[in-house]
Amino acid sequence: MDGMTTAVHLPFTPFDEYLAAEATSDDKHEWINGYVYAMSRGTPEHGRLTAAIVRALPQTADCRVYSSDTLLYIEAARHSTYADASLVRGAIITHGAKDKNGKSLGEAIENPTVVVELLSKSTERRDRNERFVLFQQLGSLQEYVLVSQDERRIEVRRREGRSWESEIRRGGETIRIHGHEIAVDSIYE
Repeated sequence: MDGMTTAVHLPFTPFDEYLAAEATSDDKHEWINGYVYAMSRGTPEHGRLTAAIVRALPQTADCRVYSSDTLLYIEAARHSTYADASLVRGAIITHGAKDKNGKSLGEAIENPTVVVELLSKSTERRDRNERFVLFQQLGSLQEYVLVSQDERRIEVRRREGRSWESEIRRGGETIRIHGHEIAVDSIYE
């Protein structure tokens, strides 16, 4: 997603109303502590790289990969947003809402193991800083992956106990994402 988000609905919007609106919207929005912000769309290159990383991530009976259309929920931050890709290992945990008749208004994943963000000039600072701090609040998160659009470069920030270690690989090298070796060049070709 390129660019910053901009407020579209003020004042306060309850989460269930946000989910209901998001289910029928053609655009994506973030929900931050009751306030809704529009998210900008990606470029064709962004979409191509996102598709490549989704294909490259390990998908098994125990690991499911989700595209950028999948809503994530960070309860500790009271924040719901979209990542470019995510992976859940084990049973999926969702946060949702139902209408007065018990019909689902929508759901968001609460327990991604891996979150992937594609970097662009307009999002790199936010993805490296604010969004990383945001996603760190998920106890399930083990890896935060940053994929550059400007060069063949992938960075994996990996949880090691209470701290995070960073691994960076460039073209001609491989990088480990959730225990799976991925050739950096395969994402960019």
